[in-house]
Amino acid sequence: MSRQTEILRRATELFERQGVTQTSFGDIAQAVGITREAIYYHFKSKEEILLQIILPQSSSLLMALRGVQATENSSSDKLRQAVSTHLGSYNPQYLEMTVMLRDKHFLQDQAGLAKLRQIWRQYTAIWIQLIKEGQAAGEFNSTLDPELAANGILGMCNWVSRWYSPSQNIAIEEVSQTFFSLCLNGLATGAEVSTGLGRASPPLSLGITPSRRGEKKVENAELTQTVPRRP
Repeated sequence: MSRQTEILRRATELFERQGVTQTSFGDIAQAVGITREAIYYHFKSKEEILLQIILPQSSSLLMALRGVQATENSSSDKLRQAVSTHLGSYNPQYLEMTVMLRDKHFLQDQAGLAKLRQIWRQYTAIWIQLIKEGQAAGEFNSTLDPELAANGILGMCNWVSRWYSPSQNIAIEEVSQTFFSLCLNGLATGAEVSTGLGRASPPLSLGITPSRRGEKKVENAELTQTVPRRP
């Protein structure tokens, strides 16, 4: 492992455990076993370290999702693969993924932020397109707003960074399969589910409430939304 890679790895561990603001260059240097001044030979700032953690992971996710989109599989299978690819990044890249989703808002580097935003716009656009294709194929509920549905799915998947740990007694594959089932079928088991208001309505595939014409669109929820740090 090169010294630069070791610095990134130790910094990732510290960022995940105690947060970016609570981690100093001195903390990182101590974890690596070098002087604080030695880190400046590799990185100019803590923000540069954070960017080098986030950008590669972001690019990797985008490339993987493009691979899913390019397959000839059904839309349902593409959705399963997309969820699995996204959540699969928590293992073995668990720490990097958690830091990426939780601490992006600390970045002030405008050039770096521009790169990230471009990646996540492309990433979200592919999710939206996957849902549109499923609606056109008759596999997904065509009454749903595809952008709202995509943001809902990504929000659910991203929240995993708030509670998941590989040390828990649950495999990420089980999380992935459960989330896929929720996206595709919701929680309903019958043809109709009671709303509790004296009437019944059919369950919604993808588990998202359809938007109404004239309502304000939700802001494009980047994958790197801010997520509270685990205690």
